Amino acid sequence: MSDGVSLPDLTPLRDWFSSYCNSFRTADLEVQRNFDLKQEHTRNVCRDALLIAQGMGPRFEMLAEVAALCHDLGRFPQFRDYHTFKDSDSLNHAHLSAQVMKQHHLLDFLTDQERGCIEVAVRMHNAFQVPEGLPALTADLLRLLRDADKLDIWRVFTEYFNAPEAERASGAGLGFPDLPGCSAEPLAAVSAGNMVQLSTLKSLNDFKLLQVSWIYDINFAATFRLIRQRSVLEQFRAMLPRDREVLDVLAQVGRYLDEKLRDAAA
Repeated sequence: MSDGVSLPDLTPLRDWFSSYCNSFRTADLEVQRNFDLKQEHTRNVCRDALLIAQGMGPRFEMLAEVAALCHDLGRFPQFRDYHTFKDSDSLNHAHLSAQVMKQHHLLDFLTDQERGCIEVAVRMHNAFQVPEGLPALTADLLRLLRDADKLDIWRVFTEYFNAPEAERASGAGLGFPDLPGCSAEPLAAVSAGNMVQLSTLKSLNDFKLLQVSWIYDINFAATFRLIRQRSVLEQFRAMLPRDREVLDVLAQVGRYLDEKLRDAAA
């Protein structure tokens, strides 16, 4: 891939996205709240992708925005048809996003190589881990998209938790019950320095721990800086139980974040 003198104008793609969102509009306020959530999320992921991509070249920044704009297209038909954002109860929204992208020929203005990179990034952005052996550009784009996605999911979830129940977008909590404490398996995973598996969750508090564990999966120094600037860990600490084992794993993640920020500053 070479950085050309002129970059494609993304205005038509941004306009298409707005029209796509509008095509799902409904008089059902509860359903519309979930569509609005995903429209705002996508715009914020575009913003954060560009923040992370700064200095990586104009062409790469453009590709980062395209991938961000397309990454959750599948969320709209997913919620319309299944009334959930939980993939295990419906379908893989990332795979559906890639299908929608192809169906509407959204990437026809890019080179074959660039199209391939974005298709992989969109399809794999929700995978548990980045697979080995990807071409460098594809891997960079996928890692950046995953970072930007996490940054805004943290915002979505903290706003969801702090909002009055009547104003919450129902899909944001994935239907987990609000039970006291945290389960042993998620606590053990974070304590071991690992990401929490969705299949081990039993409650909303476990879901919060899963999101805390995502800090172990961050890829770019700029993302670590944004985590600190936005007080992500502090917000989750305020939402989680004050149990000793919970405070211990949060302190451990805090030390990991401090170490990554020191490395970035060195």
